Amino acid sequence: QVQLVESGGGLVQAGGSLRLSCAASGRTFSNYRMGWFRQAPGKEREFVATTISRSGGSSILADSVKGRFTISRDNAKSTVYLQMNSLKPEDTAVYYCAASSNIVPGTTPRGYDYWGQGTQVTVSS
Repeated sequence: QVQLVESGGGLVQAGGSLRLSCAASGRTFSNYRMGWFRQAPGKEREFVATTISRSGGSSILADSVKGRFTISRDNAKSTVYLQMNSLKPEDTAVYYCAASSNIVPGTTPRGYDYWGQGTQVTVSS
């Protein structure tokens, strides 16, 4: 089992920044590829970002956040981050981090084995 706890969400004005953190425990963090998803009210959970390598050296970002969001990880701290800049009202959602034991976890929720409880991000216009 892997336990994931997100933090860093909150209320921010459009154009502002937030950094989300996700602390992992329970298994060897470096064995997992890590991703971020988000879910707005009434919508399906959607992909935001994932690390391709377990070291975090490369990543995939959703088109809607490219150039604004960055995913990174610190294996020594068993933590994955999502730096969010130039936030827009449409970024408002609950943000979830997820861990995958798959070599290629992909960009859909079914590719991930463990999930955090989520952290709310609200961007006001």
